[in-house]
Amino acid sequence: MCNNTYLIAAPTSACGKTTVTVGLLRALRDRGMAVQPFKTGPDYIDTQYHQIAVDRASVNLDSFMQSPEHMQHLFHHYGSDADACIVEGAMGLFDGYDSWHGSSAEVARQLGLPVVLVVSARSVAYSVAPLLYGFGHFMEQVHVAGVVFNMVASARQERVLQQAANDAGVACLGFMPRNEALSMPSRHLGLDLSHKQDMEHLIQLAATAVEQNINIDQLLSTHRAHKPHEPHKPHEPYTPHPLRILIAHDEAFSFTYRANIDALRRMGEVVFFSPLHDTELPDCDILYLLGGYPELYADRLAANEAMRSAIRQYAMNDGRVLAECGGFMYLCRELDGLPMCGVFEHRATMQGARLHLGYRQMECAGVSYRGHEFHYSSVMAQAQPDVRCITNQSSATGTPVDTAIYRYRNVVAGYSHWYLGETPIEALWKL
Repeated sequence: MCNNTYLIAAPTSACGKTTVTVGLLRALRDRGMAVQPFKTGPDYIDTQYHQIAVDRASVNLDSFMQSPEHMQHLFHHYGSDADACIVEGAMGLFDGYDSWHGSSAEVARQLGLPVVLVVSARSVAYSVAPLLYGFGHFMEQVHVAGVVFNMVASARQERVLQQAANDAGVACLGFMPRNEALSMPSRHLGLDLSHKQDMEHLIQLAATAVEQNINIDQLLSTHRAHKPHEPHKPHEPYTPHPLRILIAHDEAFSFTYRANIDALRRMGEVVFFSPLHDTELPDCDILYLLGGYPELYADRLAANEAMRSAIRQYAMNDGRVLAECGGFMYLCRELDGLPMCGVFEHRATMQGARLHLGYRQMECAGVSYRGHEFHYSSVMAQAQPDVRCITNQSSATGTPVDTAIYRYRNVVAGYSHWYLGETPIEALWKL
């Protein structure tokens, strides 16, 4: 396991964690280092920036969806051949689903990761000293090893911030100047992940800024002295089966966890296909329709009548299907008036869009499934024979939620994205 391991966090959202993370990932790669990126929480966007930055798939670490033993296995398994492992946090360092539980701090504590705070310098002066002191001393098991000030306005402000960090006893690793060109695109609906050239340009700008303004040698030296927790025995929840698993993956469908794909590979052969570009559905034992942004490509999905018909026929022939969020919308009769697969008579729409967000959990055939819900669209259910609606999901704190899971023949579909890295997918068809 590499010795250069650390988590990049912040006191709040919008401090520039992703900018610093992707810049550092690329800067370290350009130094010839093998860098493994990670992301805390159920995020699909930042992980794609990570992958472009270092040409290496990012791995989600989540203390709600994963047991401590499984998370430690993931971290050491994927980082075993890396020179550096960088974990990007989510929201504020101690922000979780229930006080600090589920937070980046919990991940840092479980994995023994030192924390680098990214602090926004907008309208900030010496009063940042007690903030730094508080983050550094709030929880003994969470070690704040340094701070990077972002969006710094002037050399005078740098001197004030440097003094504040010194007096708080936190190492100052650098000052990133204000630069509107480094603003990340909106995370909500409308971000088109197919624009990889724009993402590459932003990453390179961030890497240049990191090289020029952060003392990378000091950062690496600081964290080389830290010894991470030893790995636990890998969690192997089931025996591999000779299955052929078909996964939708293209511009419209791309939201999943790397550990999900690797878990499915332990069951057999994984084959990717494109509902946008392909016209034939390959033979398979399980069809997995990922989430994504089908609404951005609804006209092209509608135009590919051959694929829509093939998927509908597969479902009507009792083929096993798992469809999550965007994949569920694709199985509906229509999406804002455009024809989709028609497995369900429901109508999906972006009209009146509002955010639905939160962790989800449910029990199925003695298996505890955990996942996450994040979408702006809605589905208007229509009466349909033989369609069962199961609404026994709850939030992370056990509060019942009304998010539906639909079962039609061997099709299981709904808005929740399930974490399958530690739980067998087969139990879903026992609903």
